[in-house]
Amino acid sequence: MQERSSGAELVAFLRTELNRYSPGEKLPSSRVLVERHRVSPVTVSRALAELAAEGLVVTRPGAGAFRAEPRSETPRPLDTSWQEIALSAEPAGDQVPRSVDASGVLATLATPAPGVIELIGGYLHPDLQPERALAAALARAGRRPGAWARPIVGGVPELRAWFAREIAGPGGPLAASDVLITGGGQSALTAALRALAAPGAPVLVESPTYPGMLAVARASGLRPVPVPVDADGVRTDLLADAFRASGARLFVCQPLFQNPTGAVLADGRRREVLRVARAAGAFVIEDDFARLLAHGDAPALPPTLIADDRDGTVVHVRSLTKATSPNLRVGALAAHGPVLDRLRAIQVVDSFFVPGPLQEAALELVGSPAWARHLRLIAGELTTRRNALTTALHQHLPALADRDGGHGAAYGQDPVPGGLYVPPGGYHLWLRLPDGTDEAALTGAALRAGVAVAAGRPYFAAEPPAAHLRLSFAAAAGTAEIAEGVRRLRAACEEVGVAVD
Repeated sequence: MQERSSGAELVAFLRTELNRYSPGEKLPSSRVLVERHRVSPVTVSRALAELAAEGLVVTRPGAGAFRAEPRSETPRPLDTSWQEIALSAEPAGDQVPRSVDASGVLATLATPAPGVIELIGGYLHPDLQPERALAAALARAGRRPGAWARPIVGGVPELRAWFAREIAGPGGPLAASDVLITGGGQSALTAALRALAAPGAPVLVESPTYPGMLAVARASGLRPVPVPVDADGVRTDLLADAFRASGARLFVCQPLFQNPTGAVLADGRRREVLRVARAAGAFVIEDDFARLLAHGDAPALPPTLIADDRDGTVVHVRSLTKATSPNLRVGALAAHGPVLDRLRAIQVVDSFFVPGPLQEAALELVGSPAWARHLRLIAGELTTRRNALTTALHQHLPALADRDGGHGAAYGQDPVPGGLYVPPGGYHLWLRLPDGTDEAALTGAALRAGVAVAAGRPYFAAEPPAAHLRLSFAAAAGTAEIAEGVRRLRAACEEVGVAVD
């Protein structure tokens, strides 16, 4: 962090100092700049490269850096107005607009401004990330024989075998050859949606659901059709109706710790999802994004849908990113039958392959003793932070914490009539707001109060039945910060007139 700051300061200094030099005059040598500003040679090199890219200096190998000659003519102003037509004009027959709304995704990816408490992020706080284990794994991976050679299309066999065991269990119905390594869960979802549905086709999605999946679907030219979720997961009676009404041949779901509700698909509905999809001749994409984020008090986890699938109905998506670091973009697609060839073809065309050293690092990490310790650590920490958020909500926002969000009785919990559903896994709570609440006004007021929260609207493929907030407890620095974030949220609610007591 200090090195990055020093680099910016050096660029700013040199940009000002250039006024002292005539065009073509030589600047101080790199050695002089290193000694004068007490920075590394790499920092000096990067600073000069940035000024050269701006056209302010010219670097000559072996000679040094010189102030650039002034430009002889003023460049024509950039005019991109033509792009409005090119990006908006839809060829005859297009059923879905090509514009993509990524606001819901960007909101959870953006780094809040200094002083703003993050109750919006979808990744573990740096204190919970296994940085030492990742660094050691990457160092070992880089020294493996063949690590920098061209990787096998589809992924490193040992990593594919590990994912097969994790997804379906030891001795389960998956082999290494049934798994493809992807560049994270988002990449896997993109490949699966493109492989399984043609542009313009309907795709059934849970309502509410992960905004990143909705964005991928729309970017692929698909038409998301919502199917409501309740305390036991997707409503399978409505799922059958949706298949009949829409003619869809694809359903995307998160059976475990669903985003954003936290619901877990009930046992009876698990079988029904597979039966209904099979009867419709449709595929099911199982996005198992949160299995590694079970809390310390979670009951035994149900098996994956693909572990019970004997017809090749399920295409399974899994990722290591959520439980490790946003930079470990390693995930997997698992499937049976000819669909795997289609998935492989889409992935190869889009990205060729996941870098070999990154795959080897993932394999080193999950095969080390540090991996089990890390999972135990985050299970305990997520439990503590979840409880802190729940306690703070009941203390500072009791009227909202006691509202019935439609998910009060579910997996691993006794019914809580009219109460907030607290899932035993994942990293967020789903908070229903009073009717008539302006989500945009509330999230804006929250940001002004110093806390970032996610509005509920981006989680719905169609008009939402009510206003919601999603509050994340994984990205905050600790329990004290979570409690302070809720206190700030209360102030925001009072500012916009949302009843809190």
